[in-house]
Amino acid sequence: MTDAETTERPAEADAGTAEAKTGNLEDQLVAEGEIAGDYLEELLDLLDFDGDIDLDVEGDRAVVSIDGGGDLNKLVGRKGEVLDALQELTRLAVHQKTGERSRLMLDIARWRRRRRDELAALGDKIAHRVLESGQREELEPMTPFERKIVHDAVSAVDGVRSESEGAEPSRRVVVLPG
Repeated sequence: MTDAETTERPAEADAGTAEAKTGNLEDQLVAEGEIAGDYLEELLDLLDFDGDIDLDVEGDRAVVSIDGGGDLNKLVGRKGEVLDALQELTRLAVHQKTGERSRLMLDIARWRRRRRDELAALGDKIAHRVLESGQREELEPMTPFERKIVHDAVSAVDGVRSESEGAEPSRRVVVLPG
């Protein structure tokens, strides 16, 4: 065996291991989604709600969406509070079956998708306003999920930056010049 062959084999082994890990992660996330889907289907039946459950994988998390009947807005609640609680219960159900902590994301009636779009637009608008005025602006308190979306939108605008200030549940995004 030559030196070139010796150095190539570990690299090939590493690439194979990386592919296996990626495949295993995807399989794990699909399994999480299926467990969550079964749990939520039972919950919807108990509550006598109609809804279609869709399972997906986005990046490094399982995403479960429930769409359908107009009653689903009751499962979102005011400012998504019921949705957040259901997401946490669903994560606990997955954890109970798998023994692993889940980062599963639950969306009901496309509320999170709409909220993501609203927050991205807000972050962009505030970033441009701060860029123009040179004055810092504080936003209302937000959840970590909401703050991340705003931070990402602000980071896309040159000449401004954002930080989080305060303690939960009053933690907020502050947008600052440059």
